[in-house]
Amino acid sequence: MAVQINPSILSADFARLADEAKAVEGADWLHVDVMDNHFVPNLTLGVPIVESLARATDIPLDCHLMIQDADRWAPQYVEAGASSVTFHAEAAAAPVRTAREIRAKGGRASMALKPATPIEPYEDLLPELDMLLIMTVEPGFGGQAFLDIMLPKIRRTRELISKHGLELWLQVDGGVSASTIERCAEAGADVFVAGSAVYGAADPAQAVRALRTQAETASAGAAWVCGH
Repeated sequence: MAVQINPSILSADFARLADEAKAVEGADWLHVDVMDNHFVPNLTLGVPIVESLARATDIPLDCHLMIQDADRWAPQYVEAGASSVTFHAEAAAAPVRTAREIRAKGGRASMALKPATPIEPYEDLLPELDMLLIMTVEPGFGGQAFLDIMLPKIRRTRELISKHGLELWLQVDGGVSASTIERCAEAGADVFVAGSAVYGAADPAQAVRALRTQAETASAGAAWVCGH
C-alpha cells in the first residue's frame, strides 16, 4: 500500500487555517483533531470549522474525533465535508453501526485505539473499517514524545490485517517525526499523522516530502511488505 502523510492542523496557526492548509501542498490528507474537553482534557474545534476548512482546501479532510458520544457525532462530520472520520473505540457504544453510517454517507470509516486499548478484541470489526488508528501518544495534546512501546501493537495489528486479507489502512498518530517514522513504517503503518514535525519546519511542504521518502524507504524493505 502507498505511504500517506497527513499533516495535523493541531500544530498549525488556528488564525490562518486556510493558509496553513496551502502550506502543506502535496500532503495526502489534512488531519483535523476534534476534542471536546470531556473524552480528552483539551478543547479544539468542531463542525463549523470543519465546514469552513473543507471549502478552503482541496486536500481531503481526515477528522479524528476525540469526543464523547462518537456514535451521534461521527456521521455529522461527513456531512460537514470530512472524507474520513475516525471515532475512538473507547467512546463508541455501537462501533459497527457508526462505521456503517459513516460509509453510508460517503466517508471512509476509521476507528482509533488509545495506547492502553488492545487490538485483539476488535479483530472481528476490522472488515467494517477503512482505516485503523493506533495512537502512539495519549490523545489530547500535540507535541508529545513518541511511545516506543506501541511498536509491537502496530505489528500485531498489521498481522491481523494480513491474516484477514483486508485492504485496511493502518494509521499512527503521536510523536511521528523524522526520528520515529521509519520505525512505524517497518512495524506496519502506512498512514502517518505528523503535527509539529511538519508545521514546526521552515518549509512544511518539504517536511511532508522528506517524511514520505523516509517512510517509503523503510516500508519497502519491511517484513510485512516483503513477506519474510
